[in-house]
Amino acid sequence: MKRSIALLTAALAAMGGAQASDATLSVTVNGIRHDRGEVSVSLYSDPKTFRKEAQAVAVKRIPAAPGRATVAFDGLAPGRYAIMVYHDEDGDGELDRRLGMFPTEGYGLSNNPTVIGPPAFEDSAFEVATQKTGLSIALRY
Repeated sequence: MKRSIALLTAALAAMGGAQASDATLSVTVNGIRHDRGEVSVSLYSDPKTFRKEAQAVAVKRIPAAPGRATVAFDGLAPGRYAIMVYHDEDGDGELDRRLGMFPTEGYGLSNNPTVIGPPAFEDSAFEVATQKTGLSIALRY
């Protein structure tokens, strides 16, 4: 009997864990100017790794097309996230910058904040708390 209760408890805990990471985040990127290169959408959950693409929770890359595009991140746990998007016009896999600071390719952030200097996680942070969350990001060139 004790073994059956333990197995049932473990099964219920496993089911609860599966439901906790069932969220889908849909991100619409607006204002893509042309079809050269690709659009990179990076998802972050840690302020310390924000803007460090190699340390993102997930990265989606799609071919650029004028107008808008939508990507989805599935299987997310509820929590606080931030997104950085850029139009990698030359296809080199990174956001090009003048003087190492000023973007020369289109970029955008969740919450579409106005930033002076490097963007902060807190300015772009949002909550994923339901099964479906959607947001829209405008590219700035």
